[in-house]
Amino acid sequence: MEQKKFDYNSFIGMILLAGIALWYFNANPPKDIQEKESIEVVESSTDNETSTKDATPYFENDSIKRIALQNQLGAFAQSAITGAEGTSVIENNLVKLTVSNKGGQIVKALIKNYKTYDSLPLYMIKDNNASFNINFGTRDNRILNTKDLFFEPNLTKSGENTVLSMKLKVSDSQFLEYRYEIKPKKYLVDFSIRSQGLSNVINSSNPINLDWSLRGYRHEKSIKTENSMYSYYYYKTEDDVDYLNAGNTEVINDVDWVAYKQHFFTSNLLTDTPFDNATITSTDLVEDEEIDTVFTKKYELKTPLALTAGELNYNMKWFYGPSDYNLLSSEQYEGTDLDEIADLGWGIFGFLNRTIFYPVFNFLQGFLGNYGLIIILMTIVVRIIMSPLVYKSYLSSAKMKVIRPELTALNEKYPGKENAMKRQQETMAIQRKAGVSMLSGCIPALLQMPVFFALFKFFPTNLALRQESFLWAPDLSSYDTIFKLPFTIPFYGDHVSLFPILASVAIFFYMKMNQSQQANMQAPTQEGMPDMSKMMKYMIYFSPIMMLFFFNNYASSLSLYYFISNLLTITIMLVIKNYVIDEDKIHAQIEENKKRPEKAKSKFRQRIDSAMKQAQEQQAQQKKK
Repeated sequence: MEQKKFDYNSFIGMILLAGIALWYFNANPPKDIQEKESIEVVESSTDNETSTKDATPYFENDSIKRIALQNQLGAFAQSAITGAEGTSVIENNLVKLTVSNKGGQIVKALIKNYKTYDSLPLYMIKDNNASFNINFGTRDNRILNTKDLFFEPNLTKSGENTVLSMKLKVSDSQFLEYRYEIKPKKYLVDFSIRSQGLSNVINSSNPINLDWSLRGYRHEKSIKTENSMYSYYYYKTEDDVDYLNAGNTEVINDVDWVAYKQHFFTSNLLTDTPFDNATITSTDLVEDEEIDTVFTKKYELKTPLALTAGELNYNMKWFYGPSDYNLLSSEQYEGTDLDEIADLGWGIFGFLNRTIFYPVFNFLQGFLGNYGLIIILMTIVVRIIMSPLVYKSYLSSAKMKVIRPELTALNEKYPGKENAMKRQQETMAIQRKAGVSMLSGCIPALLQMPVFFALFKFFPTNLALRQESFLWAPDLSSYDTIFKLPFTIPFYGDHVSLFPILASVAIFFYMKMNQSQQANMQAPTQEGMPDMSKMMKYMIYFSPIMMLFFFNNYASSLSLYYFISNLLTITIMLVIKNYVIDEDKIHAQIEENKKRPEKAKSKFRQRIDSAMKQAQEQQAQQKKK
C-alpha cells in the first residue's frame, strides 16, 4: 500500500485560518463579555473615597437598554444612562462624610478623635447600615426612589467651607439637588434639598415621602448599658423634647429634629421647616444582652415633604457626633435643645446636674488630668456640702436617745391596743415639749436622695470619662474586670468587678453604723406595731448584695463615687459622734425646753389633735359596746 506524503501546503493553510480566527474573537468579544467588563469597572470604583466622575457609565452605546431605562425611569432615565458609581468625601477635623453618587446619600460617617471599645475607628454609618431616600411620583405615572438613581457630584470650596452639590438631573436646568456644606471645627453639616424646573415632572397629587433609617452599631463594652439604658429615639416637637422607647411606633407633628442616640454618640437630622405627620419607629435588635452583637437598635423616620410652588425647598442639618452635654449646651447649639439628649435626668435631678455637678466637674477638669482623682475630689466636695444634713440627722438621733426612757415608761403606763391612741398622743406631747421631731431625722435623709439619683445619671453619661483609665479600671464609663467567669450568673454577668465590691463593703459598714442611729430615732416598739429594728437587720445585708449585683455592669466611675462617698460619710459620722455631739448638753437643753411654756398650736397641729381625740372617743365607745 502506497504511503501518503505530508502535505505542507494544507498544514500552512490551517495555521493561517486558526490565526485569523483568534484575531477575530479577540477584536470582537461576545456582547455579554463586554457588558460584564463594563460593570466590573464600575463596581471597582466603589472603594475609591474620592469623586470618580470619569468612571465607565452604565449601558453606554446600548440602545436596547436605553429604551428599557426610558420606559422604567421616564424623564430621569438619562441619570441612569450617564450615571456612574463613585463617592465624594467632605471632612473637617471632627467628622468625615462619604457621599455616594447612587442616591446622593451619606454611606460613611466617621467621627474622628474617638474609637470603639475595641479600638476601631468609630463609624456611625458604613456597610449599608443606613438609608436616606425620597420617594415620589411623576406625571407619567411612575413611582421613583432617589436611592436607586444616580446623582452628579460637584465638589467645591467656599472660603474655609467644603461644598458638595449632588444633582439628579433631567437636564441642566431641571434637577433635584442635595447640597452638603461642612465647616471647620463643627459637627453640624448644612444640608438642603431643593428642586428646580421639576414642577412639570413631579406629580404633586402623589405624596412625596422622606425615609431615613439607621441600624446603630455597637460602640461600647457593655451591651446592656449602651442598648437598654442609654440608647433612645429622641425628637423635638415645637418646644417639647421627648423620646420613644424601643419596640414602639408613634405618629408626631411639627417635628424640628430627630436624634438616633446610641449612649455617647448620636445621628441627628434637623430641619428649618418642621416635618408634619412624621412616623417614627424604634426597634431593639439585641435578642440576648449576654451575647456579642453588631447592631443595637434600628431607628426609622418616615415623613411627607411639601411642595412650594411645585418645587421642593428644605433647609436641614446633619449632626454626627458625641452626645456630650458640654458640647450640645454650648453657644453654637443655642436654641436647638439638643442638650436634652445628653440625658441628665428629669426635674430636680437634671437641675442638679446642670447647675452644680457639671460646673464642679468642669472646674476640676480644668487643672486635673486624672479623671479618677477628679471623681474623688468631686465626691469630697459633695460630701462636705451634705455634711450639715448628716449632722442634723445625728443630732435628732441623739435627742431621741435622751427622751427614749420617758417613751419606754409611757408604753408601760398605757399598755394594750385599747390605749394606742392615748399612747400616741402622749408620745407626741413629750416630743413636742422636748423640741424633738421625728421628721427632723427623716428630712435630711430625704434631701440626700436627689443627689444620689442625679449622680446616678451624671457619671454613666459623662463623655469625658469614656475610655479614661484609673487604677485597674481601663474605662471609667464602663465596668472594670478583675476576673472573667467561665459562666454567666443571672443579673450579675460573666465577670467580677472590683469597684462594686468595694462600694458594697463600704455600704455594709455604713449601714452597720447607721443601725444604732436609726434605733435611737425610733420610738419604743408599741404593741401591735412591727419591730423596725428587725427589718433594719435584714437591710444591712440585703442592700450591699443588691449593690453588688446591680452595679457589676455599670460604669466603674459610679461605683468609685459610691465607695469614696460612703467612706467619707462613715468618717463624718465618727467625727460628729465622738467630737461634735455632747449628749449631756443635749439633755440639759431638752430639760430647759420642757420648762418653757408650750407654743400655741398651729391649725395643722389642732386638726391632728382633734382627729386623734375623735378616734380615741370612738374607740372608747366601741369598747363599752
